[in-house]
Amino acid sequence: MRSRIVMSVLMVTLLFTGMMPRAFAEERDLAPNARSAILMDADTGTILYEKNGREKLPPASITKIMTMLLVMEALDQGRIKYDDTVRVSEHAAQMGGSQIYLEPGERMTVRDMLKAVAVASANDASVALAEHISGTEEAFVNEMNRRAQALGMRDTQFRNVNGLPEEGHFTSAHDIAIMSRELLKHPEITNFTRIYEDYLRQGTSKPFWLVNTNRLVKFYPGVDGLKTGYTSEAKFCLSASAKKGTFRVIAVVMGEPDTKSRNRDVSRMLDFAYSQYTNRLIYRKGDPIAERRVEKGDPGKIRVEAPYPLSILMRKGDKPEQYQRRVVWDDLKAPVAKGQKIGEIQIVKDGRIVSKMALNSPLAIPRAGLWATWKRVSKSVLWIPEKASSPSTS
Repeated sequence: MRSRIVMSVLMVTLLFTGMMPRAFAEERDLAPNARSAILMDADTGTILYEKNGREKLPPASITKIMTMLLVMEALDQGRIKYDDTVRVSEHAAQMGGSQIYLEPGERMTVRDMLKAVAVASANDASVALAEHISGTEEAFVNEMNRRAQALGMRDTQFRNVNGLPEEGHFTSAHDIAIMSRELLKHPEITNFTRIYEDYLRQGTSKPFWLVNTNRLVKFYPGVDGLKTGYTSEAKFCLSASAKKGTFRVIAVVMGEPDTKSRNRDVSRMLDFAYSQYTNRLIYRKGDPIAERRVEKGDPGKIRVEAPYPLSILMRKGDKPEQYQRRVVWDDLKAPVAKGQKIGEIQIVKDGRIVSKMALNSPLAIPRAGLWATWKRVSKSVLWIPEKASSPSTS
């Protein structure tokens, strides 16, 4: 009884120390074989279960989650395209471990390279993509570390793009969940990570069969990613993503003794999440939220839409009417930059914020000129046709 009271009080308390909100699981070890583990609601970032979540450990190929994130962001920014041809360097071709046996000078599209990374954990393809985007692997690693800092990944330091053993290369289950959640904001990535088997170089003399290193993609309903990892130092690791309806969770384990215990512990964590919790979709991407007046701006108001889906995590048995929405605006005066934060939508239960979403300006708004300001003021006291001409300059 006491544990239930504690859980109801702490279920979705937001911690302002850079940590995610938490909904504590009952006192049970959901991942008994893991050295470190975390279970997170992907939409809200709420931690449902944690075991040594901030311990710094070698992540092996789970490193490639950050590699894939930077690839997806480069695609979004137009820096690269799926059909771009990537030329393989000597350096990329000499990577050991999991690989698709790229040869120096070989050419392959970004799409196929990304598929090789997501499905077969190809070390050579990871380096080839990094060099294609940043020029060198070292430059790409610098981007990885800058992105990790921006995401608040305080337990992480990358030394390479693929997770091969290297001194000073580490992260934590907590940080893996953060970057996994960020990667999933690019939903098209699961078009690659959910593939169980496929081919590369089809129609050539060297076809290559890909089989997903994450067997749960085939054997646990709803699992569609994200990345496995193994080295003798890191042991068996996995960041798994699963979705049922609109409810997506991320389960991370590190330091598992073998693949069977890794899959068993992750399955147990997912079972727990789906048996105890559900979610409710509040806004779909693109849903209108509000109109906001911009003081001295031209235009004088903007229409704000949801930049991505927003949902609330609910303990099974909770009622939707227990949650309220409120919009909190920042002080806003022109000029406003495109993408500038202008407020946030908050979902509140019992006076506590249980979910929130930043609202950003969808366009740049310059300061209104003298004529636009005069016209706006005049319309408040006089009727002026919408297409009134400007005063003559003659």
